[in-house]
Amino acid sequence: MSNRAIHIDDASGRPEDDARLLTPARGDERALPWVDELWTAVRAGDEFSAVDVVDEALDSGLGPETLLLDVIGAVQRKVGIEWAANRMSVADEHAATAINDRVIASLPTRRPTTPRGRVTVACVDQEWHALPARLVAETLRLRGWRVEYLGAQVPTAHLIGHLHRTGPDAVCLSSSLPTRLPHAHSAITAVQAVGTPVMVGGLAFGADGRYARLLGADAWAPDARAAADRLAAGPLLQPPPAHQAIDDLPHLADQEYTMVAKSSTRLVRDTFHRLEERLPVMRDHTDEQRERTAEDLAHIVHFLTAALYVDASEIFTDFLTWTAEVLAARGVPAQCLLPGLELLAEQLRDFPRARRLIDAGRNALATSLDPRHAGRTP
Repeated sequence: MSNRAIHIDDASGRPEDDARLLTPARGDERALPWVDELWTAVRAGDEFSAVDVVDEALDSGLGPETLLLDVIGAVQRKVGIEWAANRMSVADEHAATAINDRVIASLPTRRPTTPRGRVTVACVDQEWHALPARLVAETLRLRGWRVEYLGAQVPTAHLIGHLHRTGPDAVCLSSSLPTRLPHAHSAITAVQAVGTPVMVGGLAFGADGRYARLLGADAWAPDARAAADRLAAGPLLQPPPAHQAIDDLPHLADQEYTMVAKSSTRLVRDTFHRLEERLPVMRDHTDEQRERTAEDLAHIVHFLTAALYVDASEIFTDFLTWTAEVLAARGVPAQCLLPGLELLAEQLRDFPRARRLIDAGRNALATSLDPRHAGRTP
């Protein structure tokens, strides 16, 4: 395994061309110079200059929504890409995200004279990527909605208690990491059980919203503008009657997800110890390297369990190939992932779905390392 941990944070995509990243989502070319200026301030860690850029952009006539989504949103996407490409440290990425959050807070707000309705915006339990949800909340406010923004990592029970007190017209749930999909599913079904429709968004639900539909959400939006447009179009569908997770996901009846999830700590521990036995070089690693290797293994197991939950191999394979790219940017050979996958497969030999997912992951890695291996199972 690698000697550098995979930091699963706002960097949630593959490195792309910078010009494409900085192109406004709806083609407002007026945003481009302000993106460059805000990026310069954010990269320098200069919060005051970042706020000045926002004020100047507004004074120049740039619309608040364009500023929010096509300037601040574009800069945040670039932050993630720069981290993945190893051009920003974890600390730098966190500092940049904090500045963007502060810049959003500096935007002027006004009370709508006739609110469209009331919406609660929250991240699902254990989802700490709050900025995408924040962009949705602020866009809805700009469009005239009364919004309760609950932020990151909202436990489902607390969310339901809040809904009982406030009675919103809809709930918008955000999740960036597929590993949170089981929590998202619990939140969706719990919110619907109290009679409130749910719209979801974020990278966790797939680029086309396939996991939103699979988990029974009433609506899905690919971005903040689409979320606001959908809510403006009329009420969401009424939630279905109360039901259990297995009603949406009958494959859970095989208990593989439950058993692998419950044994995840043991799987990581045993795989780590077997790696040490198989790869003597690991015995010379520092404590920090050993800790990071264990973290890498934990991420692999967590994405494997998420893939088991929704029965989707692409969740696991996409994570592994993205991880290989991140490691390569840090000078760590992606081949180091293969021994860990082999050892996991040995331990999960009695779990056919898990074995198929691991085989798919190994094949995806082999293909990314050498396209001539496409279609083969390592």
